[in-house]
Amino acid sequence: MDWLIKSALITGLFSLTFMLNMPFGYLRGKAKKFSFKWFLYIHLPIPFVLLARILSNIDMTYIPLLVLATVIGQVWGGKLEFKS
Repeated sequence: MDWLIKSALITGLFSLTFMLNMPFGYLRGKAKKFSFKWFLYIHLPIPFVLLARILSNIDMTYIPLLVLATVIGQVWGGKLEFKS
């Protein structure tokens, strides 16, 4: 039963990381490359993901998975286009 709770926490943290990075990826995609805003949009979600990982008591071995979720969220968010 313990593995079920841990896998649910990891899945939830992966989803949270992905969804948190999507809007920042969208904003990053609209900013000038290598500008201050571009840098900020990439790095601003990191403390929130770190805090969520610490509060959920997930060990450091899952950081590469969260980095993957961050990259996917940033890339996918950067490709979003809204038409009016």
